[in-house]
Amino acid sequence: MHDERQETRHAAPRGVLGGIRIADFSRVLAGPYATMMLADFGADVVKVEPPAGDDTRHWTPPVDATGQATYFGGVNRNKRSVALDLTDAAGLAEARRLAASADVVIENFRPGVMARFGLAYDDVRARNPGVVYCSITGFGAGRGAALAGYDLLVQAVGGLMSITGAPDGEPAKAGVALVDVLTGQNALAGILLALRERDRTGLGQLVEVDLLGSLLSALTNQAASTLATGTPPQRLGNAHPSIAPYAVFKAEDRELVIAVGNDKQFRALAGVLGLAGPGLADDPRFATNASRVAHRAELTAIIEERLAAASAAHWIDELAAASVPAGLVNDVAEAIAFAEALGLEPIAETRRTAGDAASDDGEHVSRSIANPIHLAATPAEYRTPPPALDEHAGADWHPRPAVE
Repeated sequence: MHDERQETRHAAPRGVLGGIRIADFSRVLAGPYATMMLADFGADVVKVEPPAGDDTRHWTPPVDATGQATYFGGVNRNKRSVALDLTDAAGLAEARRLAASADVVIENFRPGVMARFGLAYDDVRARNPGVVYCSITGFGAGRGAALAGYDLLVQAVGGLMSITGAPDGEPAKAGVALVDVLTGQNALAGILLALRERDRTGLGQLVEVDLLGSLLSALTNQAASTLATGTPPQRLGNAHPSIAPYAVFKAEDRELVIAVGNDKQFRALAGVLGLAGPGLADDPRFATNASRVAHRAELTAIIEERLAAASAAHWIDELAAASVPAGLVNDVAEAIAFAEALGLEPIAETRRTAGDAASDDGEHVSRSIANPIHLAATPAEYRTPPPALDEHAGADWHPRPAVE
């Protein structure tokens, strides 16, 4: 007879996703980013790792105070970890049992890998018809299945590098694995959409997202202009293809960004720079946005000649008083401090105390960037630090009974 206790969850439901279990077979960035976002809102995420652990556990330096790779720590809080060798019969059986108990299964292996282990969508759905199964690939499961889905590669073939970098320089990648992050956000949205549909029908479904599709969608105006004109955009450095002045400028001491979006703001900018009246804003070369774009180089030279007379901080204060958008080109530490100064609470803290699997002695505080999604009634919670490898081995997954 089926034990009714098997229907319970390991942890008491909490948060808007309390009671939702996620079997997370993903690794590195896109999948782990998505599942951390879900874990922050109460989902019970069980991270399935190979015996050697997620690759990013070994991407060091840098490391945190416990010696853990910061790359891994940045996207794996609020999760449990089990190490399973899928080539071993016992490990595979445990993985299948976990998948059968899950509300959500997520994986980012190359197409066909999960099928070899009997863990593909159709395999899991046979035992667990309510499962939402999210598959993340680089280039889809069709003709692009054999292509390796590395972020740098997708930035190149997906067009992003062609529009990033100086006009006279080489193509440049974004300073973070941006395509992986975008794909993780799309995976998050797809999973939540499928869970909402399951609320209606009781049935799960397959969710598929790929890195190339995520990047093309994120190209927005650049892709739209290409489709409309047949002419792909070129690299403009920090300039905007359709707005000016909307770029990085050099002041006396450092760079700042000025982001003028309309004629009113441009006239205000001219006033701050001491070029009001019959001057900059009335010059036919700069009177409209289209003319400013056409005469971008001349405009930049005039603006930077004036900005050189004072510090970037001085100009930002003056521009803010005139309602002209402007800001420093911050490094990452300055960006975090800026968010703190604005009261945005950008840092999440979790604590590991002595006696935990990954602790030697005393208490260690793990700091990561907070979840950017803010819900008034059911906010994100930061309960546990990124887990040690196999920290939760032997947990009882309380699987649902197999479908007869």
